[in-house]
Amino acid sequence: MKRNKEFFSIFGDPVAHSKSPIMHNSAFAGLGHPGCYGRYRLVEGERLRQAFLNLGLKGVNVTVPHKEHAYRACDELDPFARKVGAVNTIVLREGKLHGYNTDAPGFLEAIEPFGARSVLFLGAGGTAQATAEILREAGYEVTILNRSPGRLERFRERGFASYSWKEFSPGSYDLIVNMTSAGLKEESLPAPRELLDPLLEKAKGAVDVVYGRETPFLRLAGEKGLPRRDGSEMLLRQGVIAFGHFTDGRYDSREVERWMRRGLEL
Repeated sequence: MKRNKEFFSIFGDPVAHSKSPIMHNSAFAGLGHPGCYGRYRLVEGERLRQAFLNLGLKGVNVTVPHKEHAYRACDELDPFARKVGAVNTIVLREGKLHGYNTDAPGFLEAIEPFGARSVLFLGAGGTAQATAEILREAGYEVTILNRSPGRLERFRERGFASYSWKEFSPGSYDLIVNMTSAGLKEESLPAPRELLDPLLEKAKGAVDVVYGRETPFLRLAGEKGLPRRDGSEMLLRQGVIAFGHFTDGRYDSREVERWMRRGLEL
């Protein structure tokens, strides 16, 4: 019996650069699943739930800057998404939107090769919220650095060392991670050069969650001779977990990863 086509998408602004459609559609085709995955530029995060339902979707991934809006749009949240206050994967089941966070476990897997124990996040958005929690649970020491103090309140309430640019004195951290969208659309750095230079000179590695291009942050890390990685591996690993939610765990994750890697040519 032929199954009805299921429709999925990535929501974000910007979203034209996203490789999620290539990755998921490769897995749908390779595994014979009746799914189709597209892109949707969502400018107003408050319209996320309405857009999801109007488009007749079964599931979405959510990228910057709407992960906290996605959290508020859901009817049901898995325990980890509820804890961190950010959602990047939504699935429609029996008329209700179920929210998950696959960013954090995907990131945790992606940084293991660095052998880092102390991590500094540049930025305090939804991705940083989720990832800080799961890294701390795994034994990492996580510090947050953000342009302004307003978004740091949530981190401070949960016991994370958190600083605005004006409050911060550069120390020594194994891994420096750009958690912002700086460098995605323009040639900007995620923090002032006078902060980044001493941080990168003492670090063991650098990671940028932006993927598909050499950002100014990664370029600077390269000038310092640091091992570096963009967000491609994180994208892949969180995508495998999201695909499991989209398809209710029907497929072996190793096969999903194989087809997604083929689509991304990683």
